[in-house]
Amino acid sequence: MGEQTFYERMIGHLRGTCKYYTGYPKDLGPSRVIDFTSERDFVHLLHEGYPVVVAFTIRCNLTRHLDKVLEEAAAEFYPHVKFIRVECPKYPGFCISRQKTEYPFIEIFRSPQQASNQGRVVDSNITKYSVKVIPFNYDLSAYGFREFFKRHGISSSDPK
Repeated sequence: MGEQTFYERMIGHLRGTCKYYTGYPKDLGPSRVIDFTSERDFVHLLHEGYPVVVAFTIRCNLTRHLDKVLEEAAAEFYPHVKFIRVECPKYPGFCISRQKTEYPFIEIFRSPQQASNQGRVVDSNITKYSVKVIPFNYDLSAYGFREFFKRHGISSSDPK
């Protein structure tokens, strides 16, 4: 083979070093996005102590871009932030409880703490928790997630 041209070397370098170059597919490895299976599994995931980014979606052609963004962001922020995709037609009760009318939308759940006022509880084995929920309203990209985490003080990487 002959020597590479300047253009080929430049593109090769760009693909290898630039995190946000989206001209070609990236090799992200196995998917880090967790598919929602039940509210019980979701609560267990919250109790691990990591922030959880939840994408409430309806499976259609319009959510393909969102799926790619979630895959990229989940690979970048793994294991410090967990990403979940909820298909709302499969789990309507969980989605309706969010009281949103437009899909898809993203919310970040963090800091589960036991509620100070349990109120009237029928069963003593039931514990109520309060979770801080932040609606995501930034640029829908890995960069947007990074800036959002920075603004809200969410640790998305190892402390240095």
